Amino acid sequence: MLKIATWNVKRPRKSSAKNATIVEELRGINADILILTETNSAVRPDGYQFHSPTNSLVAHSTDRSGPYHEGENRVTVWSKYPATRTYETYDPLSSVCVGLRTPVGELIVYGTVIGSHGRGGPEFKKDLKEQTADWRRLSGSGSLLIAGDFNMAFADSPYFTKEGRQQLTDCFRDLNINLLTGKESEIVDHVALSQTFLEQLAYKVEIGTSVKDRKLSDHVAVWVTLDSSS
Repeated sequence: MLKIATWNVKRPRKSSAKNATIVEELRGINADILILTETNSAVRPDGYQFHSPTNSLVAHSTDRSGPYHEGENRVTVWSKYPATRTYETYDPLSSVCVGLRTPVGELIVYGTVIGSHGRGGPEFKKDLKEQTADWRRLSGSGSLLIAGDFNMAFADSPYFTKEGRQQLTDCFRDLNINLLTGKESEIVDHVALSQTFLEQLAYKVEIGTSVKDRKLSDHVAVWVTLDSSS
């Protein structure tokens, strides 16, 4: 079984009292690969042997949503599996990419926030253009897992743009990537995985959402469980 989760924890401060509650929620989810977005170095879930964050935002107070506070970063990939290498991304503040050695094969994990101000505007469009270029480049190196805050709904939520949704859909189709969470209601955080990875393992995909306490975050945690036992 392989469990992948992502959650936007909405910029907690380093000394925030809610950090312990966030960690407790993450303990309950118990993902093997966890992508936290809009996070802080003070949020440290237990049980992971490796983590890789995007660059610290403190030195970039004029970037997008600044000013930033101590420990803030946009994305951290947490893994119970060892890392084999890191990959360059177009913007080390908004995405991080690592190769992981999972029990069922090598996986390139790309954790991301696409557009820190939401689904529209020039920075979203630039992120989308450049990150999809990253994915196309990386796809030649192996199976891809892309997860994080896409700022884009694909089901019944009005939170999307036609252009942005189409660009993502087209890219996933071209790269044979399955947007596993695309049919989930009212979410903009997603998990997408190379179809060849799924087919090779003949896994059954189970999807869950959690964390309804909007005092913690206005996003829910989203996870996918790949279970080969059935």
